[in-house]
Amino acid sequence: MAERTTRTPWGLLPVLSGNMILDAIEVSIVLLALPAIASDLDSPLWMTQWLMSGFALGFAAMLPAGPMLAARCGRRRTYLGALVVFVLASLLGGLSGSIAVLIAARVVKGCCAALTAPAGLVVIGTVFPEGPRRRRAVAIYSMFGAAGFTAGLLLSVLLLAAGWRWVFLFPAPVALVLLVAAWRTLPGDDDGPVAVRIPFSLLRNGSLVRSAIGAATLNGAYVSLLVLISWRLSGVRDWPAWQIALGLLPACVPLLVLVPFSGALVARFGTARLVAAGAVVTLAGELLYLARPSPEAYLTGLLPVFLLVEAGFVLSFAALNMQAVSAVAAELRPVSVPLYQTGVQLGGVLLLPLVTWQADGSPLIVAAGLIGAVAAFGGTRAGRRKVLS
Repeated sequence: MAERTTRTPWGLLPVLSGNMILDAIEVSIVLLALPAIASDLDSPLWMTQWLMSGFALGFAAMLPAGPMLAARCGRRRTYLGALVVFVLASLLGGLSGSIAVLIAARVVKGCCAALTAPAGLVVIGTVFPEGPRRRRAVAIYSMFGAAGFTAGLLLSVLLLAAGWRWVFLFPAPVALVLLVAAWRTLPGDDDGPVAVRIPFSLLRNGSLVRSAIGAATLNGAYVSLLVLISWRLSGVRDWPAWQIALGLLPACVPLLVLVPFSGALVARFGTARLVAAGAVVTLAGELLYLARPSPEAYLTGLLPVFLLVEAGFVLSFAALNMQAVSAVAAELRPVSVPLYQTGVQLGGVLLLPLVTWQADGSPLIVAAGLIGAVAAFGGTRAGRRKVLS
């Protein structure tokens, strides 16, 4: 697939970013509803958490098949069809009273997101030329993802007041709007042949693999930490949903505010340094929570944990995306981006069930942070070797 340099439709980036915000909303909007759902359906935490990790499981399971479906049916048709199924799954989940059906609906929605979310990075990496325009596009795309997580938390407070079913119903009309917008702006499949098989060389691409490991540990530890803390605040301290949402805002708002500047940060410091710095700061927050898992005061206990973990996201979130996009040639991005995002989702799929199954999953979160830090510093060493050679 040749890399485009022509002018893109004005509405294309907003549509792709709108889909990114919807996927991010899907993660956080369920977070605060877990205690209410568990109580109403008499479901334990290890089962209820599959409403979150089930979405990630569907995402990770469908990602490898995404390029093949796009090649066979066309990327545009696959994208639009996935949005239709997403709407139907949202309605099914919202109308069901079975935890098994709810989890199944979430898995299906994850599968649909796997067919749309990677298209955003693929199209951006294809139609925006290397340099400031691409960095700006990826920064905007990443900002919408950050906004979605924050918006999901705030929306869940409002929706829970009317009943937890609205948490599952709300994304349906949003996806319908995106479907209409995508129908009008998404380009056709006129870019030439699309790679559908994963070349073995990608698995030996150190930059891409390190990006996937770093994003997987960052995402998996982050979601696991928030689920663990939210459950304790609800069950042990009896905090209402609005209070938990306010308490979690420091763990997501800074990224929303600062991610527009990520392109400039990458241009100045490079992706490897930012990813390494983010991994270290995140690990510091996870270690602080391990040392004090049940602090008495929020301001001196949980708030520093949230700020450190969020600082790690601010430093490395967009940098990881940019590193993954730039790690391979344009013709391989239709398969390399899904490979990268499979790694991202596997972090939550593997870590969250283990964390909620254990009496105290904090050590597992720290272990994930250590793995991410090791991978990140491998990238800085590779960069130094490249400079010296």
